[in-house]
Order: sequence, then structure tokens, then C-alpha cells
Amino acid sequence: MTDQNPSKAIIEKTVFPILFALSFSHLLNDTIQSLIPAIYPIIKTDYHLSFSQIGLITLTFQLAASLLQPFVGLYTDKKPQPYSLAVGMGFTLIGLITLSQSTHFYTMLVSVALIGVGSSIFHPEASRMAHAASGGKRGLAQSVFQLGGNAGSSLGPLLAAWIIVPYGQFSVVWFSIIALLAIIILSYVGNWYKGFVLARSKKAAIATTVNQFSKNKVVFSVVILLLLIFSKYFYMASLTNYFTFYLIQKFNVSVQTSQIYLFVFLFSVAAGTLLGGPIGDKIGRKYVIWASILGTAPFALLLPHANLFWVGVLIVPIGMILASAFSAILVYAQELIPGKVGLVAGLFFGFAFGMGGIGSALLGKLADSTSIEYVFNICAFLPLIGLLTGFLPNIETKKK
Repeated sequence: MTDQNPSKAIIEKTVFPILFALSFSHLLNDTIQSLIPAIYPIIKTDYHLSFSQIGLITLTFQLAASLLQPFVGLYTDKKPQPYSLAVGMGFTLIGLITLSQSTHFYTMLVSVALIGVGSSIFHPEASRMAHAASGGKRGLAQSVFQLGGNAGSSLGPLLAAWIIVPYGQFSVVWFSIIALLAIIILSYVGNWYKGFVLARSKKAAIATTVNQFSKNKVVFSVVILLLLIFSKYFYMASLTNYFTFYLIQKFNVSVQTSQIYLFVFLFSVAAGTLLGGPIGDKIGRKYVIWASILGTAPFALLLPHANLFWVGVLIVPIGMILASAFSAILVYAQELIPGKVGLVAGLFFGFAFGMGGIGSALLGKLADSTSIEYVFNICAFLPLIGLLTGFLPNIETKKK
């Protein structure tokens, strides 16, 4: 069968070397991105920044990383760009170098904005390529892709503790090697995409899901999904950006110790990422969404009242359970709106990044006017928004 119709083979066979290459590139990309919040304790002290300014740095990065994504996805749905990932990583490389040299708040904003633009270009088309290489196992493909990103995010605090804290802000420039490696790998992936998918895109575009829902039902469902993304990424923003400050202030731990705790949380996120997609392929994505967001709630509600030991215990199930949501939400949305893989990926990645940025800015302002502990007490209720999952249709029953 594969000898007679190679384009059909592309659809039916999962191309794991490409998925792993995309996942590893995602790891490298998000390792670079994770350096931004990982160095916050350093630049806050060195440049006397407020929590509001820390929040604005994250907001600038996240907006640059989010606003372009739907447009990139919409454009590449019509005109796939196999080498756009390497170009995007070039923006990230420039931003990384300038960040290592930045001595003023506004040059930091420009630097993180460049890294954000690189991310805007990377995520929609990389998700589209993962979809193309999935062989029909879309949940698995997105989970493998997301695993790399979350693993990369977990490395930032460790690298900051081992390299940036002892050697200072300039040491960030050494991570440009990571960006160069990613450019090489993404050029290889671009060659595959051009040669085996792009040239046969019309033949290979075989829809496996037929949209039988009304336009109003689709819009309503997308709104629910975006509200779930809001709950997930606002809560993630509190942990990713302010967890180290929370530990330092409440338990008087060192910067290095706080970074280790942040690594434990982010590593748990990475470990949980691989669960949502393949489980969703088997039992249905709506059930995974239910469990992953709402299931976080009891642990999140306990966290602000726990001692240091139990904080270290609770952040593991919080990270693992919450992380399984995104792959299931993304593939659910792509099946809800078939034929718009890049647009959906850009919309949801972009919205997730935007919510993370807005959440960071608002929570930073709230922390300045109240306290970090108050922020964590309020954010603990966000996973309860997962109750809205009950309004989503059972899309698996609509598959042919």
C-alpha cells in the first residue's frame, strides 16, 4: 500500500523522527524562553525593579509571543512555510544576545519582545508539522511536541541556578548555542516538510473528522475552551513567575533553593504533558479536559496553607494533572474546526501566551498592592473554572 501511494502513507504512518525533532526543537525554544522568568530574582535585585515591572517584562514577552500567532497560523494554512521555524529561531537568537547585554528596563523589553516574535513564528507551524507527522495519532503527536516544550521550560530554573546566578546576566549569551542548534534541526525538519508534505499537501489533506455542529455551537465551544485556557494559564503564571518569590518570602529560602522547587514544578508539568494526548486518543478528549483542569483544584486549594515540605509534595500533582490539559484542548479544537490546523494552533497557543502575560502583569500589580501570599490564595480557586467543561459537546460521537 505504501509503495503505491506515498502521500497516503504519510497520513497513515506516524513519522516519529520528525516528531522527536520537533519536540527537541520545542525543548530548545522553550529552554531559552524559560530563562526570562528564571532570571527575574537577579535582575529585580540588580536593577531595583518592582513586581509591576517584572510583570510588564512578562507581559511584553507574552504579547509578542501571542498576538502574531493566529495570523501566522492562518497564513500558513493557506501557504505552508517549511523554513519559517528556522527564521523564527533567528529572532529568538537576536533577542537572547541583546538580553544578555541589557542594562536598562526598556532594552530588556525589546529583547524579550524579539524572543516573543520568534515564539509566535515557531508554535503554529511547528504544531501544524506535528499534525502532518502524526499518522492520525493527533493527541500523541501534540503530546510529544508539547513534552519537549515543557521539558525545556523546566530546565530554565536549573540553568539559571547553575550558570546565570553564579556568573551573572552576561552568561545568558552562552545560550545562543542552543538557538543555533535549533536552527540547524529546524532546517532539517523544513526539508522534510517541503519534500514529503508540502509537495503533496492537497493529496495528503484527508479529513478524518467531519464538523456536524452548528456555527453557534462551534463558537460557544471555542469560548468555553478559551475560558479553560484562561484558568490554566493564569494559574500557571502565578507559579511560573512568582513561585520563587513566594518561597523566598514565606519560607526564607535562598534563590538557588527556590529555583530547585520551581524546577520540580516545571518538571512535573513536563512529565504530565505526555499523558493528555494519547489518553484523549483512547477515551475521548473531553474526559481528559475534565480531569486535567478540575482535578487540579483540591491540590491548588491546599497549596497556600501548606508548609515547605508539603509545598514540595503538592506542586508535583498540580504540575502533572494541569499539564495534560493543553494537548487535549488543542486537538479537541482542531477536530471541532477541521481544516484549520494552523489557525487553531495559533489561536490557542497565542491566547495561552497572552493569558500568561496578562496574568503575570495583573498578579504582579496585585502582589505590589497586597502580598505574594495573597496572590497565591486567590489563584488557588482558578482551577474550579474547569466545571465549564460540562458544557462541551462529546465531539468523539461525531467522528465517521
